[in-house]
Amino acid sequence: MSACLLKNGTVVNENVIFKGGIYIEDEFIVDVYDYSQEGSFEKEARYASEANDVVDLCGCYVAPGIIDTHVHFREPWATDKSTIASESAAAALGGVTTYFDMPNNNPAVTNLALLDDKFLTASHDSVVNYSFYMGATDDNLDEIVRLDPHSVCGVKIFLGSSTGNMLLDDPAAIDHLFLKSPVPIMAHCEDNAIIQENLKKAQEQFGDDIPFTKHSEIRSREACIKSTDLAIKLALKNNTRLHIAHISTAEEVEMLRDAHAKSSRITGEACVGYLYFEEKDTSKYGPLIKCNPSIKSFYDRKAIRKGVRQGVISTVSTDHAPHLLSEKNSPYLQSPSGSPYVQFGFLMMLELVHKRVFKLSTVVDRMSHSPARCFNIEKRGFIKPGCYADLVVFDMNRKSTPDIAYKCGWSPLKSFSSTILHTMSNGSFVVFNGKLTGVRSAKKVLFT
Repeated sequence: MSACLLKNGTVVNENVIFKGGIYIEDEFIVDVYDYSQEGSFEKEARYASEANDVVDLCGCYVAPGIIDTHVHFREPWATDKSTIASESAAAALGGVTTYFDMPNNNPAVTNLALLDDKFLTASHDSVVNYSFYMGATDDNLDEIVRLDPHSVCGVKIFLGSSTGNMLLDDPAAIDHLFLKSPVPIMAHCEDNAIIQENLKKAQEQFGDDIPFTKHSEIRSREACIKSTDLAIKLALKNNTRLHIAHISTAEEVEMLRDAHAKSSRITGEACVGYLYFEEKDTSKYGPLIKCNPSIKSFYDRKAIRKGVRQGVISTVSTDHAPHLLSEKNSPYLQSPSGSPYVQFGFLMMLELVHKRVFKLSTVVDRMSHSPARCFNIEKRGFIKPGCYADLVVFDMNRKSTPDIAYKCGWSPLKSFSSTILHTMSNGSFVVFNGKLTGVRSAKKVLFT
């Protein structure tokens, strides 16, 4: 048995922040203690004498590892852009200890054999813990109903074209999926007919030289609202466990609020790009922040932030979606949607803590606790005895300009007011003092 003591930490867990320590044996947290409690220093002395390693956190914050339930690691497909090995390493550098990867690869992961292949690759290559979504199509319900809800995070549906063009648009197939899925459904909600009509108008006006500032008009709010309304109605009708991906409009926040009042099985996600940027930033960043759904107005961002603060939006993830910079800098019609965020998503949220948009405890809840609750993740997402020792240690007062670890080699943002120091996965340091240790301490995530 190996044992590790983390002492002199500022523990952030379940809306409480306190000075204390964490004692770990092998993969699991054994004890969490508060220095204000009687006998805590005697306990720490005993743990220090028993531990193989004692790490002094020097007052830095320690929180549950980030659980990013929405990433695109591209493998198998465009391994020139990213791989499970490269992006899970970047995730670890950003304090992420668990990720859920999307199925819109090429070929799309829409059957059990391809899903098993991704799990096998991750078992060899991933630095941190993992699960994978299966993709839904108009004709693969027979595969979806065979999914094991204890070992697969969910099924992803695209109610609008996106990267990989994995589109579900047969009303009967959609209805059956919402009725029969044994795992949570994560829905990308955009109405494809509205998008195509908007695109046609833009091409008539600009030809092939469409400005990137028109992206929010093409992937419009109306497209999002109509599709999200459909998803919610189907979920209420069928009592479906539905998680709405990357909410981008104020109207969707209110729709989610109303839906959650009717069914606790309907929840929603905000992604860091929509919380950090607004529509006018496209003038500065252009293709670098082109994503689907589009980033919308200041007022939408304000509503999404409010939804996160209030808990109407349950989880915050990254929608990490790397592309080569040469591709992104192509003209609008050739420039793929998506931006790389998994290494810097938590740092971006800490920037918003510095700007007093969010409390630190709220960020930790929406990026660690709430993903664990929403997906019923077994023994992860909290700092308490019996949980896996998945932890991130960070300094809020040390500025950083981290080396970009994404295989695509670029990021919209590069400098931050905080620093990720250590990341621990299953009781092992995969990042220490901001550097990868070379340890691959990854497990397939299980669900209760």
